[in-house]
Amino acid sequence: MTTVALEDVLAKVGLKVSAGQFLTLVEDAARRLSPPNPDPGHYFSADQQAALNDVGLDLSPRAGDEVDGRAKTIAAQAVLRDSALTVTDAAATLGVDTSRVRHRLAAGRLAGWKDRGGWRLPAWQFTSGGVLPGLERVLAALPGDQPALVIAAFMTTPQEDLRLAGEPATPRQWLLAGGDPTPVVELGSVLGTPV
Repeated sequence: MTTVALEDVLAKVGLKVSAGQFLTLVEDAARRLSPPNPDPGHYFSADQQAALNDVGLDLSPRAGDEVDGRAKTIAAQAVLRDSALTVTDAAATLGVDTSRVRHRLAAGRLAGWKDRGGWRLPAWQFTSGGVLPGLERVLAALPGDQPALVIAAFMTTPQEDLRLAGEPATPRQWLLAGGDPTPVVELGSVLGTPV
């Protein structure tokens, strides 16, 4: 993809980043992931491998011509980071001092992660006039071991249990529409739990 084409795509989806900056984000995200061709069997004992093979899991390394499943995650991580707000941006959105934003982060009343250059706060939790209704209840229910990308995916993926006008809605859409936070809290509380 040429730089111009990449810049067109980034502009079309509303990402305010140059093609070079976006590619740097992708490169950084890729470095944080597992090695390019991991041997899945390496992570399990012989007994565990046998049990996993018995239930149909393929533990062989990825073939050279297979699409690298990490690519989608890397792109999503880059977009999450690029669209996240800084503490200064969040303070402006909320109409408060930056110290209040840091206090809310420390208290778990806003979601964020430390990055080079300071805190990053995912955009999904903000509205044009403040924070998502019910945000504090939802954040309090989310398991603390879930990464920002998993939480962002949950908040922006339609859920069958949340319906607006007969269609599955994302937790963000549900809360923006004035829906009761309870079903979002219940769904979010089991993030990362095997089904």
